[in-house]
Amino acid sequence: MKNILITGGAGFIGSNLALKLINKGYKITVLDTLSQQIHGDNPQTTSPLYLSIYNKVTFIKGSVTDRDLMAQALRGIDIVVHFAAETGTGQSMYEIEKYVQVNIGGTAILLDILTNDKSYNVKKIIIASSRSIYGEGKYISEELGAVYPEHRTSAFMNGGDFEVKYPGASKPLKLVATDEESKIHPSSVYGITKQNQEQMVMTVCRTIGIAPVAFRYQNVYGPGQSLSNPYTGILSIFSTLIKNGKDINIFEDGEESRDFVFIDDVVDATILGIEKDEANGQVFNVGTGVPVTVNQVAATLVKNYGVDVNITVTGNYRLGDIRHNFADLKKIKLLLNFEPKISFNQGMELFSNWVNKQQIQESKYESSIAEMKEKGLLK
Repeated sequence: MKNILITGGAGFIGSNLALKLINKGYKITVLDTLSQQIHGDNPQTTSPLYLSIYNKVTFIKGSVTDRDLMAQALRGIDIVVHFAAETGTGQSMYEIEKYVQVNIGGTAILLDILTNDKSYNVKKIIIASSRSIYGEGKYISEELGAVYPEHRTSAFMNGGDFEVKYPGASKPLKLVATDEESKIHPSSVYGITKQNQEQMVMTVCRTIGIAPVAFRYQNVYGPGQSLSNPYTGILSIFSTLIKNGKDINIFEDGEESRDFVFIDDVVDATILGIEKDEANGQVFNVGTGVPVTVNQVAATLVKNYGVDVNITVTGNYRLGDIRHNFADLKKIKLLLNFEPKISFNQGMELFSNWVNKQQIQESKYESSIAEMKEKGLLK
């Protein structure tokens, strides 16, 4: 039997992964802080994510920044799935020290322990990377070929033109799928920390005889995700606003797009990385390969919930946000035979049906917006 440690294993992806691995006969240890922002005020009695794994895993409450706790959690472990991280693009731009300490510092502690103590038996580390490390996606210029536009600035967006430009390209750029060989140029502190996590794992593990695997997850969603966290998950944010009868403020022109991938597909891809030797030493995109605009997301949710709220496209924008990105899946299909099973419309129906059964959460979105305005990040 393989013993697996999932850091951040009480989170949305981690808990779903833990449950599926348990059903496959694995023994799971979870290390998690049970962050109030994700799990609420009394997580050990009220958090659905935590309660879903309660008494099914060996649970250790604490942070990956606690070296002694990490050393304890790693004893007897064969495979580490490293999910523990502070998440949220906007929040990372003003909680910089916390993001660096947890994401980079926690990963450094994990690797430092395994490098300097040969009594551990870890054979593989799966690192949860992110599409955010790419920054803007990949584009084709008729004149220049493949290009990777730089981050948009206030001077650029104040005029209401939100599409990316590239020096020397006089004709409009064509958006294409971002492959694993695309330029890495994150536009947020969160993206920088995920890039650092990935690079440390992929570099260090090779030198100490541990197989590294990195998954660059796109926008993961589905039943069970936090509906109270106002900093991550546009589907959760919009759903909570709609359920509270509040209007939706869409940033930019609403045509910015992302690749939304359903939780079950993410779990299946991660298990392939755990079980297949073909994954060792490789970096993979995990998504659907289909871009969906924010306007499409808002319209679909309003339709699914049957609640009449106004959708207003305001032209507001958030510094650090990208315009477009969606995944090229050729590599993961070829090496791991991964194929996403849940389409956007199917996934949204499953997600909306789940939300309809939940208690309506108080919307904290307004306070998060005020916070970003105060920090000068929302225009």
